[in-house]
Amino acid sequence: MTQVFYASTLFGAMSLAAALDQGAFGPHEGRRLLLVSNNAAVPEVATPLERTPGFAVLRSRFDEVVSWNELIAPLHPSAWKARVIEVPMLERLIGRHLGLSEVSELVVESIAVPPARTIAGLVRDCPITVYADGLMSYGPTRDPLPAEIFRRVTRLLHLDLVPGLTPLLLSEYGVAPATIDETAFRAVVGQVAGTAPDMRPGEAMILGQYLSALDILTPREEESLHESMLRALADLGHTSVVFKPHPAAGHRHARRLRAAAETLGVRLSVVDETVPAEVCFEALRPELVVGCFSTGLLTARRFHGLPVAAFGTELVLERLTPYENSNRIPATIVDALLTEARPPVAETVRAVAYCMQPESHPDLRGETEAFLASHGPGPYFKKQRLAALDLLTDGPAPTPLGRLGRRLLRALT
Repeated sequence: MTQVFYASTLFGAMSLAAALDQGAFGPHEGRRLLLVSNNAAVPEVATPLERTPGFAVLRSRFDEVVSWNELIAPLHPSAWKARVIEVPMLERLIGRHLGLSEVSELVVESIAVPPARTIAGLVRDCPITVYADGLMSYGPTRDPLPAEIFRRVTRLLHLDLVPGLTPLLLSEYGVAPATIDETAFRAVVGQVAGTAPDMRPGEAMILGQYLSALDILTPREEESLHESMLRALADLGHTSVVFKPHPAAGHRHARRLRAAAETLGVRLSVVDETVPAEVCFEALRPELVVGCFSTGLLTARRFHGLPVAAFGTELVLERLTPYENSNRIPATIVDALLTEARPPVAETVRAVAYCMQPESHPDLRGETEAFLASHGPGPYFKKQRLAALDLLTDGPAPTPLGRLGRRLLRALT
């Protein structure tokens, strides 16, 4: 019997390793195969997951590691999916190539989109476990799943990033969530940190994302956002800052930020993009972590006890299109948690989730109406969307930014 696992990021692979270590997939009796993919815009120039330094300590959990990119080359993992007429042939060919005569379980992330959805459609006739690699698990399922897939999903494994908040992902299909053990995850992070390259410490850390690649901001706006974070940290008295680029963002942001740091008289060090943010938190212990809506803000606070601050979430919430864009939930959670005088995060997330996917969660309408009547739309709801759902209300005015938000925003002027 073979268990097939899929991962596209080192964070995801660490989550899998923690789940394996806690026994979530039973004893290691049969074969464990890990499929890995690199979903960067140009994967040919990015470091593959299996070749990153930190992956070496995770490798022993699996009997074999296979690159999905190499298997389907020259097609891009995030774009390619088998045509219906090709599925029987490709299922047979890929099964033979990977030695999948009998699969006991398929374990994937991001089930709604390729390559996970593609793999699930080709590795069939077995139960599926979905594991969540970030804050998106707290939001509704991005796209409807075919019955051939959702009927096989048995559970959702996730890190408890927001205690008291239950993931909505796949809940419309009756899939029950289960948490990945925090102690096991911290232990895996410690193992990966032991193999990380030397990193120059800093008083504060900026978490980069790839907002322009997702067409949320323009490239110049994203660069300005990073520079504004840096100016805000300088205004708060920090003279040394670490910049952690997103693995899919490339080196352009780091180059622009170096120039801004020189002007401000701040010593800036840049971490290799292949090093997970959690490893940086473990090794460097910065005094403050700043980001937009990165999952790293919550892992820094939840698992490493570090102070964190959000910057630019309201701009992102305004720019996200369409309204059901899956990034809306991470941005909402970070804004609601890290900005003072915001409504309770659980109520906020459930109301936003209803407005994103009302057909999937009609049971949330009453809660959403009550939320809007009590708190008003704030930065989380757009009038056009509320009008389309017949939810326009004369609720309370939006609440002001908290003290830290005001201090950070002053650096913009």
